[in-house]
Amino acid sequence: MARWRVGILTASDKGSLGEREDKSGSLLKELIPRIDGEVAAYYIVPDDQRTIEDHLISLSDELGCDLVLTTGGTGFSPRDITPEATKAVIQREAPGLPERMRAATLANTKFAVLSRATAGIRGKTLIINFPGSTKGVKECFEVIEDILPHALQILTGNTEH
Repeated sequence: MARWRVGILTASDKGSLGEREDKSGSLLKELIPRIDGEVAAYYIVPDDQRTIEDHLISLSDELGCDLVLTTGGTGFSPRDITPEATKAVIQREAPGLPERMRAATLANTKFAVLSRATAGIRGKTLIINFPGSTKGVKECFEVIEDILPHALQILTGNTEH
């Protein structure tokens, strides 16, 4: 049995309508076992702040996910509001994770600086925003995957290091 319960939330207007395949969310599902996690829930929702907030709250408070990863909605488009929805529901920020993701991916694309991704803690749940592209998801996950198990151990009360 996997150690961590993980929720995945894709923010995509077209994906939520079935007009676009959710490749980035699917990739996150494939990557989760690398951190000894299991996908407890997976949703595709439109780029609507209240809907994203409601799902983040449900994944954290009702389903008890240890980790929630979002994909999509982190850019400059007027409909890209995932960071705002995340900030509205977290209680504490965790800025180092998206900072590391941006810094590491900057070597691959100058557009990494345009990511508005954020991360934070709600109760005992860590929430992290990822880009909406599979390339961005893969690169960002790889630069924080070695940190995630330790972060989750501390967050869930195992503070012995």
